[in-house]
Amino acid sequence: MRTRSLLALAGTVAALSLTAVTPASAAGAVLTTANGDVAVGDVLNASLASGTTATLYSSATGTSGVSCASSGFSATVTDNPTAPGTATESLTAHTFGSCTANVIGVLGVTSVTVNNLPYTTSVSSGGTVTVTPASGSTIQTTVVLRTLLGSINCVYQAPSLTGTANNADNSINFASQQFTKTSGSSLCFANGYFTAKYSPVTDAGAAVTVN
Repeated sequence: MRTRSLLALAGTVAALSLTAVTPASAAGAVLTTANGDVAVGDVLNASLASGTTATLYSSATGTSGVSCASSGFSATVTDNPTAPGTATESLTAHTFGSCTANVIGVLGVTSVTVNNLPYTTSVSSGGTVTVTPASGSTIQTTVVLRTLLGSINCVYQAPSLTGTANNADNSINFASQQFTKTSGSSLCFANGYFTAKYSPVTDAGAAVTVN
């Protein structure tokens, strides 16, 4: 009986020890790579997914507007709590290049510039990505177009952007995010709908996974 009691006690202690250790060893941060948790201060980078373009079209379902063959972003991680949770980043750079336009009266695109950086980016364990400007500011993009009458500036603003993170290809996808024109000539379409897929998102070359 005593031997059986000691064995039972030993089994109970082992089970309790395993219960105490397992959560800590299994827990990970919201953002991880094959090298471990992404550290605060790390810089995440991504370019357009292969074979895709970044577009700012005049309607959510149309194909008229601006298309860019290259785009990329850099964001510094400011918080990466244990999952489930929400990680935050400071979006410090967002660039566009090799842009063209198929708008009547427009000869070409001189530049597409993201203004008012940095923006705050939050990434939830559920995969929702939200981009917001600093307090009192707005997300803003300036598109410079070449026309027969010269160069025109089209300024578009949005209160926030929402995207989706996907671990299948370590991507972030923005689909038809609406911007409103705040200044520019009649050749600037009234609304711009932003669509882009960035993949893979990396930290020092390692693909980032959202947990």
